Amino acid sequence: MTKKQKEAWAPWLLLLATVALWQIICSAFNVSEFIFPSPLRIWEQTLEHSTTIAGHAWRTFWVTMVGFGIAIVVGVLLGFLIGSSRLAYAAVYPLMTAFNALPKAAFVPILVVWFGIGVGPAVLTAFLISFFPIMVNIATGLATLEPELEDVLRVLGAKRWDVLTKVGLPRSMPYFFGSLKVAITLAFVGTTVSEMTASDQGIGYLLISAGSSMQMGLAFSGLLVVGAMAMVMYELFSFIEKHTTGWAHRGSQGE
Repeated sequence: MTKKQKEAWAPWLLLLATVALWQIICSAFNVSEFIFPSPLRIWEQTLEHSTTIAGHAWRTFWVTMVGFGIAIVVGVLLGFLIGSSRLAYAAVYPLMTAFNALPKAAFVPILVVWFGIGVGPAVLTAFLISFFPIMVNIATGLATLEPELEDVLRVLGAKRWDVLTKVGLPRSMPYFFGSLKVAITLAFVGTTVSEMTASDQGIGYLLISAGSSMQMGLAFSGLLVVGAMAMVMYELFSFIEKHTTGWAHRGSQGE
């Protein structure tokens, strides 16, 4: 088995070992399903409530994608603004860092007052929690452009705009895709947290409903569905990254 094959199989083997150990512990110690359901019980409840779970999962997915799409647009624009100017970087970056430190769950009650219960707060929470990594990585990619390279381009007649768009942005692409893989997982967190407080649909609402009715297997099933959706989107961005920024990873392609 080659090194790449081992790397491809490693996550699946680890997942299988974790599930097996989980089931063994639950069976050996006769753990109550109301405290910590076994994988078999979670699977049973997933099949039993598959239609309900699918409906809530679809709601969470498309709401997350809307909020995440807004985060990409705003994050790229702010990142370009901050990274293209040292003055803007010095002025805006500390404020954005302070804003990012605020717990986004605290915004949900405010968003409910402004937009009511439903899609609005969930979309905005997904946006608020996921735009920062995108903004930071774009800004970092532009702001860390080597001065020597910029000087050479200026000597060759390139203007500031040419340097940013033809060199800075392509150079920022590895940073950008790295931020997408982080931001998409955060977006699902934001949507789920909002749905737990201000929605009558979605996985977050399902978690609250299942918990209140002591259906812990169903609650764990909802958590696994959110994790699976986030993982699929993560792998999608990884695939796109490998096929669009291969030049940035050429050192690892020959291994």
